[in-house]
Amino acid sequence: MNDPAALMARRFRGFLPIVVDVETGGFNATTDALLQIAAVLITIDEDGILHRGATHSYHVKPFEGANLEAASLQVNKIDPWHPLRPALDEREALQRIFREVRLAMRAANCRRAILVGHNAWFDLGFLNAAIARTAIKRNPFHPFSSFDTATLAGAAYGQTVLAKAATLAGLGWDSKSAHSASYDAEQTAELFCSVCNVLADSHARADERARELGWQDPNPDPAMTADVSDAAADTQAG
Repeated sequence: MNDPAALMARRFRGFLPIVVDVETGGFNATTDALLQIAAVLITIDEDGILHRGATHSYHVKPFEGANLEAASLQVNKIDPWHPLRPALDEREALQRIFREVRLAMRAANCRRAILVGHNAWFDLGFLNAAIARTAIKRNPFHPFSSFDTATLAGAAYGQTVLAKAATLAGLGWDSKSAHSASYDAEQTAELFCSVCNVLADSHARADERARELGWQDPNPDPAMTADVSDAAADTQAG
């Protein structure tokens, strides 16, 4: 029986894919508010098939001085100041998500997380901007690499729009739930798994060839390696 942790550690060269979706008050990561963030874990079974895992999603309070574009709020239907909105400060929301990501990394024997997003540059840009604002030092995500499901879906299904790609992949699409960070992240996770599973035979051939070449996973650069050793301490502190 194959060990899922060993399979995941090898599947993406020591990187653990984590799907992230953000809902925002605009398109400028530096000036516009982060209003929702969702992270969806990716798991692997003993046959090497990827699956959507747990979702961790939070409403986020606009940072002080944040810009809020009316057009963006009309699309995502978020009222940042609604009295019943259970929003957290940016730092708290990120720390909660990073704690879950580190635990997942530890379980999968992966040394770093890599963001998966639909038009991933957008989500990674807002994530990095929020990290800079909150001065969080222990970021488990690679700061500039990502997996973009718009590109993957375009290659696999001929569609780059998330709703159309998900429909062609047989995942369905609920337009009433769209533009919620959790729903969009879950659909993106399903799409990512679908494309990767379609490519399972291709990956198996490449993996065998890599073994024949004697390639070994290189030692990670200490400056780029996430600290997963204190994930348990995070859990106790949280």
